[in-house]
Amino acid sequence: MSIVADIIESTRAIIKGMGVTFSKIPQEKWTVQYPDEPVTLQPRFRGQHLLHVDELGREKCVACFLCAAACPSDCIYIVAADDPRPPEERTGVDERYAKVYNIDYGRCIFCGYCVEACPKDAITHGFNFELSVYNRADLLKTKDDLLITKQKQSKNYRVAFSDEEVDSEYKVV
Repeated sequence: MSIVADIIESTRAIIKGMGVTFSKIPQEKWTVQYPDEPVTLQPRFRGQHLLHVDELGREKCVACFLCAAACPSDCIYIVAADDPRPPEERTGVDERYAKVYNIDYGRCIFCGYCVEACPKDAITHGFNFELSVYNRADLLKTKDDLLITKQKQSKNYRVAFSDEEVDSEYKVV
């Protein structure tokens, strides 16, 4: 091909590309001005884990190790302990409880297998997504970081209602 034909073909391609760009300008924008506006999350969103307690404030985890066994990335570490005190004074709902419960978010893939494996519904995914840190060691979350009574939740999100249409990259216009 000649240089003139290359220039004409390149110009035609640029004009075609700019036509697509200019056609998108008048359309509605889906950009959220985070953190000034809250992000809308799906009800099934898998954020930072929560360790739940019962109505008396006792931990639900009985250290059965099923969540650690189900975890494909091996990021959950548990140390079990026995609490022979009467049921009213125990740390957990059962005689056995998790003395140490750590999740390494540097390895966690947020698959949800730990939530599905738990027979006591002691662990679930929360909606907290602000997990960025400057130090890799800070990605290791301990039981105190994960307990629902002690975890600090972000205020920069809201959960969508089940019948609400949520903006998505897969939204069809």
